[in-house]
Amino acid sequence: MITGAHHFPSMDEVVYGRSAADAVAELADAFGARRLFVVTTRSLDHAQGAVSGLRQALGARCVGLFSAVRAHSPREDVIACAAAARTADADLLVALGGGSVIDAVKVVQLCLWGDVRSTEQVGELVGRGGRNLAPGVRMIALPTTLSAAEFTPFAGVTDTARHAKEGYGHPKLAPRAVVLDPRLTLETPETLWFSTGLKAVDHAVEQLCNPERAPYADALAEAGLAHLTKGLAAVKARPDDLDARLECQFGMWLAISGASAGRGLGASHAIGHTLGGGYGVPHGITSCVMLPAVLAWNASVNGERQAHVAALMGRPGASAAEAVGDLARGLGLPTRLSEVGIQPAQFQAIGEATMHDRGVRSNPRPISGPADIVQILELAA
Repeated sequence: MITGAHHFPSMDEVVYGRSAADAVAELADAFGARRLFVVTTRSLDHAQGAVSGLRQALGARCVGLFSAVRAHSPREDVIACAAAARTADADLLVALGGGSVIDAVKVVQLCLWGDVRSTEQVGELVGRGGRNLAPGVRMIALPTTLSAAEFTPFAGVTDTARHAKEGYGHPKLAPRAVVLDPRLTLETPETLWFSTGLKAVDHAVEQLCNPERAPYADALAEAGLAHLTKGLAAVKARPDDLDARLECQFGMWLAISGASAGRGLGASHAIGHTLGGGYGVPHGITSCVMLPAVLAWNASVNGERQAHVAALMGRPGASAAEAVGDLARGLGLPTRLSEVGIQPAQFQAIGEATMHDRGVRSNPRPISGPADIVQILELAA
């Protein structure tokens, strides 16, 4: 008999297809919020962009802007953002951007709830260290990529002193609401859009290849993978196709929702965390280079599941590694570690660091030590 539990994030609603500015104003009214604080990146903060349009639409209700969140959400940026939101007396945080922005704002919430004012204090909240904090100011998310950070109660923030990505969790960490507006994604660079799309594919594939079954989660991951495969190809053919972009967003949402079954992901995500936090490889690119290699390494223990994945991607008879690799290459993305500046001399250190990641423990083929990680890295070299 299958046993397990599915955990739903503490979210009120997801709005899709509508203008983000209109949706944010309505959500603020529904939540009784009057002092909205917008968080984004410098690349999105320009005169003709979505951030400017949102601030204009919100008018006096927008009491501040923080546009200095960098890739991989450094602790320092989290502290600086929390300080600015505190000074502005914000009662609702609005995260507009990709996974780095959204993860940063998740932990900004913890900082506001616990009056955390230094990077050292942030470190005390790693894992579920802030679980007992009483929730205060919450956030809504306006994603511009397909990283899916907005649908989970967890966040990744980088300790720059150790060059390590750290995980944070709290039952109320997920945004109170998410707005999926494909218009916001038109500014997203092509490589970033497609690479985070491969990260979303990674979410679905590693769940479907997990040896533990969870029918509800499997159905979500299966639908998500099909939507993503179709939607990504359609956007590649016609970048301004808003329906195709929304299909990608639906696929991303479905794929990550299956992770709420709590089965854990696998070595692709585990190695990806090391490559991102410790070696500066962009979040989505880690999946492009690692997922095909991990699938090849795992194939001896879950070939049937991998055949199912390939069929869902429209490639019956191909290996899952081939299906994923070909999708990435067709989108103009790198699929080898050498293409992103990672050399064999670094493999041992990457293997040792990755062994601390919980994704290692849920990989379908047991990983006994750094040597196994090095084998996978060699397949991706």
